[in-house]
Amino acid sequence: MTPVAQGGRLPLRPFDRPPVHKFAASLAMSTVHSEAGWWLDLYRKAFPTMISAVSVRNDGWAQRGGIDRVITLACGRTYTVDEKVRANEWRDILLEQWSDEDRRKPGWVQKPLACDFIAYAFAPSRRAYLLPVPLLQRAWRMNGRRWIEIYGQRRAQNVGFVSTSVPVPLGVLSQALVLAMLVE
Repeated sequence: MTPVAQGGRLPLRPFDRPPVHKFAASLAMSTVHSEAGWWLDLYRKAFPTMISAVSVRNDGWAQRGGIDRVITLACGRTYTVDEKVRANEWRDILLEQWSDEDRRKPGWVQKPLACDFIAYAFAPSRRAYLLPVPLLQRAWRMNGRRWIEIYGQRRAQNVGFVSTSVPVPLGVLSQALVLAMLVE
């Protein structure tokens, strides 16, 4: 019989451990993709009257609030966007529940964000889902526990902490966003 670890989970054997997430490598990939021309092409399609899309990369309140880009329209309206990029094509959106599981630091799907949208992109196809943050977070509050039960959690071992995400199929998330629009 296998011993059960604290919290009811089976302990990981050394060969079962996920590889350590390399933050520097991930940041480098993100930086490369942040400057990719396909972002501007996507934003022009989403916002036809866009006159600028300014990248926000320096650490500060905007970055900590999830703002990677500020988009300005011809009418003067601005939108702020948090950009997420996956290096491979998937049929789900990986919603970050905990940025640090042990310290219970909320991930971007449940923490207060300053941005208007999450632009969730798949680099190979150069396509993205533009997810309105308040609607996405409401859908999470309405469905998160059930999604964890159905789809499970994916843990990324970083240096000194573990982040936890839930892979929600695109169709399921789309339906949940529509239902989250109705407030009764």
